[in-house]
Amino acid sequence: MSFRLAGCRPAVLNAVALVVALSASVAFAQNTKAPAATKAPAAAASTTKPASAATAPAAATPTAAAAHDDNWMMSTKPGDATSGQGKAAACGACHGMDGNSTDPQYPKLAGQHEMYIAHQLHNFKSGERQNAIMLGMSTPLSDQDMRDIAAYFAGKQPLPGVADQALVERGQKLYREGDPDRGIPACMACHSIDGRGNPGAMYPQLTSQHAQYIEAKLKDFQSGTTWGHEAHAQIMPTVAKNLDPQDIAALASYIEGLHVADHGTAAASP
Repeated sequence: MSFRLAGCRPAVLNAVALVVALSASVAFAQNTKAPAATKAPAAAASTTKPASAATAPAAATPTAAAAHDDNWMMSTKPGDATSGQGKAAACGACHGMDGNSTDPQYPKLAGQHEMYIAHQLHNFKSGERQNAIMLGMSTPLSDQDMRDIAAYFAGKQPLPGVADQALVERGQKLYREGDPDRGIPACMACHSIDGRGNPGAMYPQLTSQHAQYIEAKLKDFQSGTTWGHEAHAQIMPTVAKNLDPQDIAALASYIEGLHVADHGTAAASP
């Protein structure tokens, strides 16, 4: 999911100021702790296993970071859509004021799960998901801001897309059945038959998403791009590597045509 928030020059300036302030504080902290650091080699030399002592901090760091990333939303309240509407105003130029982007290079956010949107914003801010624009846009946001923005878009209805009828058969087969002989699982196993996804497992909604965006992301996954360190973030690169260009085009088109019909009936094609 790629975010690009427009009309946000003040936010960018705030982000730059924040980065400068953080850099200054880090430099100050390093200078004040310099004497203690000079004593470390002597302490290590006095131990019988200096190699273990030297590598222990490095091994502990990823674990601490992972715990932080997994639990950061525990300190926030559920998103407030009313508050989120104002905070999401800058998002409208790219993603649409109601989350239905008109430019297919930007994803529709309407109806996307609150936790998923907030988690991706957090990934942009932390650098787990690489995007220079979104790094700048997400940096000034607090964890609660992310939840509020996500709640606003989650409450919107995605506008249905249209699939290319020439690609529906192939796309539907891959989406519903996969291709076990080539190691391709059915997409609906994670994203559901109508593309609604699974918010608890952090599998995003795909319903009516732009084919151009889906195709671009599948190609990114195919090249090894990941959106985090969690287990669920490692799934798509493994799946996408087995897709050929025709598979990607068919799946992307089929997904754009996915929508939920009246009375909760899934419509597999437009």
